[in-house]
Amino acid sequence: MTNPSTADVLDTTHAFGQVKLIEEAFTSTEKKEIVTELTDAMVSIKEQNGPSWAWVDIEDVLSDEWEIGGLAMTTDAIRALVAGE
Repeated sequence: MTNPSTADVLDTTHAFGQVKLIEEAFTSTEKKEIVTELTDAMVSIKEQNGPSWAWVDIEDVLSDEWEIGGLAMTTDAIRALVAGE
C-alpha cells in the first residue's frame, strides 16, 4: 500500500469504507488491523484500474446503542461473543 498524494486525497472517486464499532470493544491496534485489512480488500478488488489505497472511517458507537434481535450489544456482550461465551 502506498501513501496517497495530495491530488489523490482531493479525488473523490476512490473507495470509501465506513466501519462502526461498539466503543472499547476493539483496541487501537485492532482498529489499525481492520483499516489495513479493509484497505487491502478494496484495493485488490479495484486492482486493475484503481488506487493503491482507500478511505476508511471508523466510528465508535456508544455501548447499548446497538441491538441484535432485541438484545442490547454492550461492550461486555461483544467481548463475550468474541471469547465464545
